[in-house]
Amino acid sequence: MKRFFQSLQAKYMAIILVALFLFQAAYLLVAMLAMGLQEDISGEKNKNESDPSHIEEKWHADAAEVENASSESIHKLFSKWKKDYPEASMFWVDEKGNVLEQLDVKGDLPANWTPAFTAKFIKERYGGDPFTVISFIGGDEKNGFIVLEIPRNLFLPPIVEVTEKYGLFLGAGLLLIISLFIIVSFLFFRGIRKRLLQLQEAMERRDMDNLPIGIDVQNNDEIGQLERTFNEMILELKESKQREQEEEQLRRELIANLSHDLRTPLTKINAQTYSIAKENLSPGGKQAVKALETSIVNIDRLIENLMSYTLLMASKHKQELIELDAVRFVRESLASWYPVFEKESFEVNIELEPFEVKWLTDPMWLGRIFDNILQNILRHAKDGLYLKVATESTDEYDAIVVIDHGKGLKNSSNEKGAGIGLSIVDMMVKGMKLEWDIDSGDEGTIIKILRKH
Repeated sequence: MKRFFQSLQAKYMAIILVALFLFQAAYLLVAMLAMGLQEDISGEKNKNESDPSHIEEKWHADAAEVENASSESIHKLFSKWKKDYPEASMFWVDEKGNVLEQLDVKGDLPANWTPAFTAKFIKERYGGDPFTVISFIGGDEKNGFIVLEIPRNLFLPPIVEVTEKYGLFLGAGLLLIISLFIIVSFLFFRGIRKRLLQLQEAMERRDMDNLPIGIDVQNNDEIGQLERTFNEMILELKESKQREQEEEQLRRELIANLSHDLRTPLTKINAQTYSIAKENLSPGGKQAVKALETSIVNIDRLIENLMSYTLLMASKHKQELIELDAVRFVRESLASWYPVFEKESFEVNIELEPFEVKWLTDPMWLGRIFDNILQNILRHAKDGLYLKVATESTDEYDAIVVIDHGKGLKNSSNEKGAGIGLSIVDMMVKGMKLEWDIDSGDEGTIIKILRKH
């Protein structure tokens, strides 16, 4: 239950309940204040004076008490009623139909009342507005009759009268309550939005290990629980990152130790192979020694790639960028590889044109890139027996293009390895702020090393 009262749902329900309470309280308060201004609402006398039946009885009684049907007595009667009912109008018609006395009559009265007009007047006034009472003076029709007219709105219930008179105040009070509810709701949801944006910003921030940064938990509601869960996730990520770094460090040390340990026996094997090659061997023995030398070279290159890959993953591979004539550098590299491809009966096509701009590269890294690409062709594209190295220049980039007619990278070969060579190419190209593109299919592979302008 305590958790529910701390939730955002409970807080918003409280806002709605308070708004409803204030709505009713404001309505009643304004009505009571307005009703308090009406002096004629309280007391039994006021209630009687607002009762049409009481007024009618009293008018008949006062009319019957008039003994002398004179202008003075009628005027006195009218003045008395005018004090009690300021909005009333009264007039006197004698037995001949002449209007002798009138007070605050609305509209024009005929100077002489005929029986037909009198009947029409009574018919129109019966049950209509204004409330009309007709009485004979002294109870004798020979003295004529007096008429009392009072607007019907004076007989309305107090709450209706108050509403009509003070409806503006009631409306203003309701508008105020609604406005307060909207403002409080806006502030409530703005606070939620602000906290969510802070959480989003915390998710986007990163520390030195490229992990999100924790956020301060201020409330124990749903967003606070989300913030706490987010902080727990960050802690788990940091622990996982630390374990990963420790495992990566162990792996690097293992690879470095293995590479060092493998080079020592490999050097001895190479020396013994050289000694055996000097002996008088049969053609089969010479072929075996040749195959052994090739394997030693491949193993040595694999160890070198493994070491380079480990250093690159750890960002510890030495790099020295200089401005370099890339085309000339590639041409010199191809000169050392040309006899190898010629020995394997490759058709080699070189189409290198100078670039206008030198490349900012590391010669050791660029040499390793092309050595790995050419070694990859030599091992996996022997079936095509074709190599082409060319340049390509556009308005957007300069590129060195290497093409072979092998079966493509997706097809297996007898020399297929773990792909470390191309992984090293990828990391070295990106490390020198260059780009590369590879397109491989059944008819061959095209690799481009690009420098954008």
